[in-house]
Amino acid sequence: MKMTAKQRNTLPVSQFLTRLFNYGIFALGMLALSLGIGVVGYHYFGRLNWIDSLYNASMILTGMGPVDKMNGDVAKIFASAYALFSGVIFLTTVAIFISPIAHRLLHLLHVDEEENEEN
Repeated sequence: MKMTAKQRNTLPVSQFLTRLFNYGIFALGMLALSLGIGVVGYHYFGRLNWIDSLYNASMILTGMGPVDKMNGDVAKIFASAYALFSGVIFLTTVAIFISPIAHRLLHLLHVDEEENEEN
């Protein structure tokens, strides 16, 4: 039985879903680590309780903005650095999660071009 170009160049669906799951777990780990950094930072530098620290870190990490006012220079420096870090991490995490989907899509589009050239 002859394999088509499409079958040779793309992963089977089960392997693709496994890859997507693995990338998703890695992305969630990055988000959890980033959230942990924010929670600990807001707790110690911003002198917030744990729940308020979680709330502030979550809001910053998702791009919603700060909730509590930071008092003191160290707390403000941490909040600024964490906001910049969060912007980069959130975009990076989205890119990591979407990369297997984009990779598969590019393979499928490239395979279609090869099939048209052969005909």
